[in-house]
Amino acid sequence: MTTLMPREKLKKFGPAKLTDVELLRILIGSGNQQASAEQIARRLLRLLKVRGDAVTYQEVLSIPGMGPAKTCEIVALFELGRRYLIPSDRPVINCPNDAYEQLGFIKERKQECFVVLTLDGAHRLIDSSIVFQGTLDQSIVHPREIFAKAIEDRAASIILAHNHPSGSLEPSHEDALITEKLTEAGELMGISVLDHLIVAKHGYHSMKEG
Repeated sequence: MTTLMPREKLKKFGPAKLTDVELLRILIGSGNQQASAEQIARRLLRLLKVRGDAVTYQEVLSIPGMGPAKTCEIVALFELGRRYLIPSDRPVINCPNDAYEQLGFIKERKQECFVVLTLDGAHRLIDSSIVFQGTLDQSIVHPREIFAKAIEDRAASIILAHNHPSGSLEPSHEDALITEKLTEAGELMGISVLDHLIVAKHGYHSMKEG
């Protein structure tokens, strides 16, 4: 499978499908003898995570591979963003606990529910939807329905979740098979399955963390 470059990916799928590093690579353009565009983007992202909107011209310029002209362009874009772009109020899902906080609506359900959380390229929540209800098995949980929602939302990644009405957080054999099947389907479609949570009233189990 051919890997699309960031610019091609943006043209084909829109900016929400790109990761933070891919978006920064578009701003940076090409690398130079000091560093590749990928290396510069990753260093710039680390700086942004630490400094946020307080980042300065000198801090960006200090990144190996960044020159005065490109630094001015990027700092100017950051300033325009601060002035005119409305901050998103959608939660960012960076860990299983973040996802669990969005799943309160299935914790005490008497029937098993299978939920898909769709996320954009910055791991911001787009939507959460129940796609199946009832006893879950591989024949019921079909990739077609799962990824139809992801495609509709133009999601870059998804998190799967279902509740255990019994309160047990022990994953079943079927849980493992469903996770494996949907993860493989996501790889083929270019939509990452970040995790599969088993949810109960008093906690959760992450299939990816074990």
